[in-house]
Amino acid sequence: MATETALVDVGILFTAVAVAGLLASRVDQSVIPFYIVVGILLGSNVLGELPALAGSEVGIGGVAVTVPEATIGGVDLLAAIGGLALGETDFVVVGAEIGIVLLLFFLGLEFNLERLLESRDRIGKAGTVDLAFNFGIGLVIGYLLFGGLLAAFLTAGVVYISSSAIITKSLIDLGWIANAESEPMLGTLVYEDLFIAVYLAIASVLVLGGGDAGEAAGQIAIAIGFILALLALVAFGTGFFQRVLEADSNEFVVVRALGVTVLVAGIALALGVSEAVAAFFVGMAFSSTDHVHDLERLLEPLRDAFAAIFFFWIGLVTDPGLFTLSILGMIVAAVVLTTPTKLVSGFLGGKIYDLDDRRSVRVGLGMTTRGEFSLIIASLALSGAGSGIPVETAETIYAFTVGYVLVMSVLGTSLMQYSDRLEPVAVSWLERRRVGSVRPAEE
Repeated sequence: MATETALVDVGILFTAVAVAGLLASRVDQSVIPFYIVVGILLGSNVLGELPALAGSEVGIGGVAVTVPEATIGGVDLLAAIGGLALGETDFVVVGAEIGIVLLLFFLGLEFNLERLLESRDRIGKAGTVDLAFNFGIGLVIGYLLFGGLLAAFLTAGVVYISSSAIITKSLIDLGWIANAESEPMLGTLVYEDLFIAVYLAIASVLVLGGGDAGEAAGQIAIAIGFILALLALVAFGTGFFQRVLEADSNEFVVVRALGVTVLVAGIALALGVSEAVAAFFVGMAFSSTDHVHDLERLLEPLRDAFAAIFFFWIGLVTDPGLFTLSILGMIVAAVVLTTPTKLVSGFLGGKIYDLDDRRSVRVGLGMTTRGEFSLIIASLALSGAGSGIPVETAETIYAFTVGYVLVMSVLGTSLMQYSDRLEPVAVSWLERRRVGSVRPAEE
């Protein structure tokens, strides 16, 4: 049973994000950084622990960390992860999971199977360019910073994967979801999410399983098999999903859609597959029914409420005390090196989709945000501290990732927010470069 103050704490949570939203609207800024900052301010690192702090294990993305025994630089992980995870149900953690699930569910609603198959060649090309640029630079950064292949592999995942949740939210808030630039962004996110499902299976075994090749192969087979099963469900399950939503009231439509989506996402998580990927495929399945607009209208308020909890959670896991000068130096170096690679790979992705310079620049700006998957990888590293990876290295990766995600989430949403000011500058520079390269040939 939850403590007597649990409901008060949840009320504080929603009041805080409501105030953050009000402030963001007053200054005409993206609400996402405000949610993150208010999470930092209300976390136990700044105000201390609230009475209804959760039990011994908290986590997200299927990675649980046993709190009392683990510290980072002498700082109890209750300070780094606990925050407002309330009661025996860990309200904030579960709410953040649901936020990710609903955001990716809506992404699937926008990207049905027919559209996915029609764009598979361009998705493959744009996704491969994104992977080569960003995973490659991540391997180099990780090896230079931490000196080991496993640490480099984890760092590569952290800096490679864009935040599907944050980018989807920003696309919707800015009205880009109906624009041409959304297609390469969504396509690349699909590629990344599918890649990360296999990546997490490999990383989990390497970090937690001592590098057992057979176990890694088994986990990868499970992940691929589950994804193929979801694809089959999308391809052949339209009739089933249509019948699920045939209800006499909005209440039943909401409950049934949530039931199917959260259940499938939960099963995926239990099997070691990303819940976000599963939710995406469920959204694709529902997108083939006649109820898409009803789902968007009815579930949008729930999506936004739980998305707010997710971004608030990012703030809660951000402990300012972790950011020593050496960690800050790592973060600055990674931001400086990896922002241009996402800008370039995003721009090239736009060109693969035959977009003009302005919209291709917008794709690059939009893809810079990092978020939930990077934090999952960092939590995985921390869980393997002392077994698959040295304790000090795991702690450093975690602290580096939290700071990196915080900076890139704010930077990415800001770049999207102010894209109308940045695009003309970038397009003008590109045109000057083209003119400069043509003149010598003409002369």
